[in-house]
Amino acid sequence: MPTSPVVAGWELALRLKEQREREGVDVRTITQALGFTRNYWSAVENERKILSEENLVKLLDLLDFDPRDRQELLDLREAAKERGWWTRYGNLLDNDLQRLIGLEAGADTIRWYESLLIPGLLQTADYARAIMTPAVTTRTVEVDQRIEVRQRRQERLVGESPLRLVAVLSEAALRQEIGGPAVLRRQLEHLARSIEDNRDGLEVRVIPFTAKACGLFGSSTVQLLDFPVARLPTVMYQESVTTRAIIDDSSQVRDIKLTFLDTQDRALSAQKSLELIHQRIEELD
Repeated sequence: MPTSPVVAGWELALRLKEQREREGVDVRTITQALGFTRNYWSAVENERKILSEENLVKLLDLLDFDPRDRQELLDLREAAKERGWWTRYGNLLDNDLQRLIGLEAGADTIRWYESLLIPGLLQTADYARAIMTPAVTTRTVEVDQRIEVRQRRQERLVGESPLRLVAVLSEAALRQEIGGPAVLRRQLEHLARSIEDNRDGLEVRVIPFTAKACGLFGSSTVQLLDFPVARLPTVMYQESVTTRAIIDDSSQVRDIKLTFLDTQDRALSAQKSLELIHQRIEELD
């Protein structure tokens, strides 16, 4: 899998915290042994600080890690120090969005629900621009940069160890004429080609207007991200017009996972969904 400094830093902090709790070492013992303040240690466990190699080695001794784990954690520290490509857009992307892209860069599967839009990882530049242009607070140069970021994120769908994407969307996303009929038609043509060229890595399921119920009706954007390292839990990303949040609370994530599975069951099959996309393209012609 591609290395992501965000995922490496997350795994490092998670493993340190788990070992501290397993060994019954309280925070005060660590801060006294390493000369930290409680606030500094809190920042370490919450991924806001990365320990120096010297301090990490001392901590590994204190927490009694075995030799194999020690080397893995030192390697994770080195990976976490790297800067992902998305950090170059720090003036444009808030912390949650940068973290999402960093998690996305290290994920192996994303399950994505959209009610009205084609998911961002499958959008054409023209379609994305049409979504962003009405925002009166976004300057043209920022729109160009945001499209650049979106297209860079799409690289995770190709190449070595590509991301697997399962996208569930309402039929409304095929009918809402974002940017006008021509823009939507090209977007749907791109979507159909993407599905046909990547049958193993991309699954698109459409919830038809005839569906009588769905637990995600009323939601906007919901993503569930899974990772190749078994100890890393599924995390959830939610976005609306005014808010976005990354959620790792196990009970909330579990509920959304079950709801997503139910939503998939109520959607058309992958083949029927592709046929509906082609039907909509013909209508737009």
